[in-house]
Amino acid sequence: MKISKFILILILLSSSFSVFAQTTQGVSDTILKKHKIVDNGKFMFTPFIAPGYTPELGALLAAGGLMSFKTTKKDSSIQRTSIPFSVGYTTTGAIVANAIITSYWLKDKLRIDMDFAYKDMPDHYWGIGYENGNNKFKTDSTTAYNRLWWWFNPRFIYQVKPKYFVGLNVDYNYTEGTNAADDVIADYHYSRYGNKPMNSGLGLILRYDSRDIPVDAWSGMFIDFRATNYNTAFGGDNNYNVYQLDYRQYETIGRKGTVLAWQAKLRITEGDVPYGEMSQIGTPWDLRGYTWGRYRDNNMFFFLTEYRHKFFKQNGELSKHGVVAWIASGTIFNSNTTKQNTHKWLPNYGIGYRLELQPRMAVRLDFGIARENSGFYFNFNQAF
Repeated sequence: MKISKFILILILLSSSFSVFAQTTQGVSDTILKKHKIVDNGKFMFTPFIAPGYTPELGALLAAGGLMSFKTTKKDSSIQRTSIPFSVGYTTTGAIVANAIITSYWLKDKLRIDMDFAYKDMPDHYWGIGYENGNNKFKTDSTTAYNRLWWWFNPRFIYQVKPKYFVGLNVDYNYTEGTNAADDVIADYHYSRYGNKPMNSGLGLILRYDSRDIPVDAWSGMFIDFRATNYNTAFGGDNNYNVYQLDYRQYETIGRKGTVLAWQAKLRITEGDVPYGEMSQIGTPWDLRGYTWGRYRDNNMFFFLTEYRHKFFKQNGELSKHGVVAWIASGTIFNSNTTKQNTHKWLPNYGIGYRLELQPRMAVRLDFGIARENSGFYFNFNQAF
């Protein structure tokens, strides 16, 4: 059943098309105009409608699109701004929406990025810590509840010298649980923060970024450190801190379009951290295949290596199609269990398909395999 869904998604994605503010006049004219639009930074829009599947949402049908443009046309010093977005409905009755903005301004002196996400969904809460995530059974009477969640995270990043950036992290998020099972209501962390759903934070970003194309890097390095304080003074209900270190590197091997990429990420929290804001592993951007929210604790660490391969056309040019394969592992922990954490690593591996909708901007379909679980993921651009 899952394989047939996978094939159906590939067929639908392959039929995706780009919409330009022009009238096509044959294949050769279309190609020339497309390149001219990209070079001139004009607006491009690619709509889509496609099914998908994740462990926590079940099967879903999503619609949306990918927009891209240059904030200053014909400025060769800045890259194209990309805005993928989607809205979906799932077989579990969930409504989900998300948008990701990656934008470049003022000859790349200023970058403004933003994540927005919304979920109103039947969900499950296992509790805090590896043992709960690994051993507690998922049932309607033990882990079920309904979760309303939204997240708004703009980031303003200024380039102080080539490849070196400093920025402001603004984070507003909201997690409200309702219709919870008795075991969920009895959980200390859930009940403690049940009437404190709002979190608001401000933080510092320090970054080194030498990637050639951030949304689809073939070379370069990315090191990002963030320290964010969440405080009632900023309009939230809780006081805590989050520290995050994200390291990524990309190397083209053999020929263009063949890339070996790896990532290591550490997230540490301290203070009165609500259950919805604890460090979690198993998202569409790290250990794909685990149920998002099953493994959560104060801290998280994972490392991931991914091989990316684009195919060639018969004329020697790169095609729009590519595949990836990855292997990863990660863990959650707190300060009391760090030394006892050697046996609590979560294995993960998978394969994926990439379809380039616009130059160096693709839709991705991943099949991740986890411990006793697996899942399909539909999203835009690379996982990292």
